[in-house]
Amino acid sequence: MKPYRVILYYCYSPIADTESYRDEHHVFCVQNNLLGRIIIAPEGLNGTVSGTPEDCDAYMHYVRSDARFAHVQFKIEEHDTVAFQKLHVRVKDEIVNSDLGVDPLVRTGKHLEPSDFKKLINDPDVVLVDMRSDYEHEVGKFKGAITFDMHNLRELPDHVHEIEHLKDKKIVTYCTGGIKCEKASAYLLDQGFKDVYQLHGGIIRYGLEEGGENFDGKCYVFDNRITVEVNSLNPTIISTCFICNESCDRMINCANAECNTHVPVCHKCGDEMEGACSPECKAHPGKRIYDGTGYYVSQSNHYHPLQGLKSQKKNIKKLKLAERPASV
Repeated sequence: MKPYRVILYYCYSPIADTESYRDEHHVFCVQNNLLGRIIIAPEGLNGTVSGTPEDCDAYMHYVRSDARFAHVQFKIEEHDTVAFQKLHVRVKDEIVNSDLGVDPLVRTGKHLEPSDFKKLINDPDVVLVDMRSDYEHEVGKFKGAITFDMHNLRELPDHVHEIEHLKDKKIVTYCTGGIKCEKASAYLLDQGFKDVYQLHGGIIRYGLEEGGENFDGKCYVFDNRITVEVNSLNPTIISTCFICNESCDRMINCANAECNTHVPVCHKCGDEMEGACSPECKAHPGKRIYDGTGYYVSQSNHYHPLQGLKSQKKNIKKLKLAERPASV
């Protein structure tokens, strides 16, 4: 057992007062030593948090103790260190940016459990469709899966024509943790696809529960691990170093903050290029200091990390003043 955990989850369930819940949620994370990225939107929650097993257990209990999120499914991974350097709890319009105009609570693709997915992946009548971004499937994907040259889910409508001829096939969508597929599969149904499924819990859950068979490469994740092993049964490497073209499944963000592209770069080239993806980026004045990982902490420009605590302290102060007996 490793000393820390990383827990990944999402939950589509309406949240009326996102600002207040954001503050409450953030306070709980601070008080329980948790770091990570959490998105709160009118449609629900989406997050990855990291901490000790005890703190992660407390967090999962906290989330599930709210009736709105009692059914949330957590993907739990062990890790040697805390997988984040900061805590960000943000309010957004959607828990995954899509602009697809669909509501997974109304209609979505049929959930396929990892054990059932494993039985289907070699079926010639099944078509696997990767709903992740191009840089994600560049470093890892299921054997034979269809991928799109898209940078985010908002671009899906521009690529549906690529699978238009497969409308009568059994379509199985997949993504990292399942959240994108809730909307992507719903969108495919709206576009006339007849038989649409989604891998419930995504690549991560499939790896944890079924060993990740037939997932080639590594899975891109949105924390300082950048990529994780998924396949313990028949692993392979499918990506090559962006600079030297040697086999490589190590992803970095370019050290040039204005570029920040996600690409596979081997350790040797990473050191020689100081974390940059090109000579131009290496010479750029906006190049960040490369520490050998290729991971850089994102900055929040609209929510101070202590805002929730400040709001709570202000409310407690007001309450105490209101309760103070009048002087005689």
